Amino acid sequence: MNASEEPRRAVSDSQDAAQEADASRGHRSAKRPGRRARMPLWLDTAVTMVVALLIAVLVKTFLIQPFYIPSASMNPTLLENDKILVSKLTPGVFDLHRGDVIVFEDPDNWIPGDATENPTPRVRVMMVLSLVGLAPDPSQDHLVKRLIGLPGDHVACEEQGGPLTVNGVELDEPYTNQAASPCQVAFDVTVPEDRVWVMGDNRHASADSAWHESQGENGFVPESNITGKAEVVFWPVSRWSGLGDGRDSFADVPAQP
Repeated sequence: MNASEEPRRAVSDSQDAAQEADASRGHRSAKRPGRRARMPLWLDTAVTMVVALLIAVLVKTFLIQPFYIPSASMNPTLLENDKILVSKLTPGVFDLHRGDVIVFEDPDNWIPGDATENPTPRVRVMMVLSLVGLAPDPSQDHLVKRLIGLPGDHVACEEQGGPLTVNGVELDEPYTNQAASPCQVAFDVTVPEDRVWVMGDNRHASADSAWHESQGENGFVPESNITGKAEVVFWPVSRWSGLGDGRDSFADVPAQP
């Protein structure tokens, strides 16, 4: 072999090596699986909607739930047709406090009738949406009042039109209807274990614990009936506000009578 053949052989060897490498890469790429087929748009949309609804149901069940105000019993704090958000972490994760605005299930037929017995088309739509937390519950089996007495508290009004006292402390209640007195009836009760005492802010227009007690009925609400604590008014937008100021009125009330 002469010197002139050596470079040609070197070039040929390098070309052969490159071709073998290309073939090898081609063989490997042939074995590589193809791209995963994309989900059809309709199926992707359906899955997204199901997941969104599932999240809404979980949020409604464990975190927050909307409600609407059907009456004037909580004026001026809550007006008729206000929409509120209720935290279901209280009671449970967080403790209840005197002055909280709470939502609870009707303890003893306090509300006659049921809007869902012969529902209008609007109520039917709200019933469906409320199942997934997208609308306030139109059912009339929940009430909203202010928590006044905890288990063991002594709650009293010496006379109709007089001041309200809790554990001997007279309350200053700026959240009530200032055009009316704090007490629509006289009463003197000690809240039993596992029960609470509730009153509306519009005292003379509220079928609350005091009113039912004056009628010879049970005025106490089981703690197990409490759905949660009302946190904010979210509708109408002009009334956006928090509902956490009521506790200040009970700052001087001792834990025990």
